[in-house]
Amino acid sequence: MSQKKYVIDQMISAKSIAARIEELSHEISSEFSSTNKLVVVGLLRGSFVFIADLVRELDLPVEVDFLEASSYGDGMESSREVRILKDLRGAIEGRDVLVVEDIVDTGFTLSHVIALLQSRNPAKLKSIALLDKPTRREVDICADWIGFEIPDEFVVGYGIDYAQRNRNLGYIGKVRFIED
Repeated sequence: MSQKKYVIDQMISAKSIAARIEELSHEISSEFSSTNKLVVVGLLRGSFVFIADLVRELDLPVEVDFLEASSYGDGMESSREVRILKDLRGAIEGRDVLVVEDIVDTGFTLSHVIALLQSRNPAKLKSIALLDKPTRREVDICADWIGFEIPDEFVVGYGIDYAQRNRNLGYIGKVRFIED
């Protein structure tokens, strides 16, 4: 199966992303100011660039762990079935936890992950998403912090991919498919 041809139009610049992360890091540092160590849980794979930039801006002691959940595969639409492909290495019971998501679309993945982690009895559990598409929401959930609210567009860059491509772009771009 060949991949459709497409172009990418810049939607959010690298400079805008960096400025927003700096703002969010101050709010998160304030929220967790009394923690002895914040466990920052990145949802792989799309959040890896975001989590790296975010933790460098946090004025807190942090531990980083990862969880891989999938509801997309190589497609553009959520399957609405969330599978945990990689679980956390460490325990979070009694600990302060921040879940870092790349994009909240239907809400199925974030809802599933929050429920899973809540069942492990963290002291405090909050979430942040770089991007939010509220018009696509099918589950009643919202991240505690949002980087940018975006329209219902298929986006790539800054860790977010289309069929494992374009994660390395420094900006968020809208995918526009073109005819042959």
